[in-house]
Amino acid sequence: MSAKTIEPLRDRFGRTINYVRLSVTDRCDFRCVYCMAEDMTFLPRQQVLTLEEIARLARTFQSLGTEKIRLTGGEPLVRKDILELVGEIGGLGLRDFAMTTNGNQLPKLAEPLRKAGLHRLNISLDTLDHERFHQITRTGQLTRVLAGIDAAREAGFRGIKLNAVIMKGRNDDEILDLVEFARRKQVDISFIEEMPLGDITEHDRGESLCSSDEVRSRIARYHELFPTTDDSGGPARYFRMKDSPVRIGFISPHSHNFCATCNRVRVTVEGRLLLCLGNEHSVDLRRVLRGYPQGDGKLRETIVKAMELKPERHHFSNEGDVQILRFMNMTGG
Repeated sequence: MSAKTIEPLRDRFGRTINYVRLSVTDRCDFRCVYCMAEDMTFLPRQQVLTLEEIARLARTFQSLGTEKIRLTGGEPLVRKDILELVGEIGGLGLRDFAMTTNGNQLPKLAEPLRKAGLHRLNISLDTLDHERFHQITRTGQLTRVLAGIDAAREAGFRGIKLNAVIMKGRNDDEILDLVEFARRKQVDISFIEEMPLGDITEHDRGESLCSSDEVRSRIARYHELFPTTDDSGGPARYFRMKDSPVRIGFISPHSHNFCATCNRVRVTVEGRLLLCLGNEHSVDLRRVLRGYPQGDGKLRETIVKAMELKPERHHFSNEGDVQILRFMNMTGG
């Protein structure tokens, strides 16, 4: 049965759920300070979904009206045989198929990813300073990520966007530099408020939070910003400049939460269906995948019923306290 004949997923608040983020690994080749602890304990292999199970989830969600799938991590490009999964999902005919990556593996994988059917890339880039980049990522080298951005541009993706988490006292002095870099490279950029996921000791989130309004105000001193009606299917609010096609997005879980129009769910690499980034509501899909290996009826039924658990909104505070104990790498970016 085609997705066109299926009633789309809806939650009890009338929101249509047509966007799924699938985490393919909790592992990463970086250790970014806002994403995970420096000394992480990763999941044992038997708790991680196989690529076949992830592909089965993708097919099932598509049959329930999903139009957009994003692969996340951890860092999805450290997962062995990731190109096989991209090829399978790329063949489903989705309206949008994207991936969030730190860019470290793109020098060698950008072109194969595009050829396998991936439409768009979101590449994390919080700083253009080599020493600061190493401090934020703890292990990363900026030159390799910059090469990955260039490789992605040369590969000809439908869309490329940079993601920057702005933290006061850490990288907020680079907001304009990042905008100018995006303008030179002709790629979009989104500025993201740090989310209170996982208990970190490296910095005080309450003191480091830099609101989207503050970031936008700094940019507006140099570039007049015009709001757009552009919709990427995600939470970003986009603005344009008169003299550039580059879009500037703002993702504001604290200051302008995007709950009223939320169309997303996430599946962790353990197979937990997260109904909200900022709540612990979840359903164990791994149990269904492995308990009912023949046919997807039970899986479809479980996903449909889970929509009743999706909350109306999250309640992130600006005080730096931890609302959710799981780290972002466990959540799926």
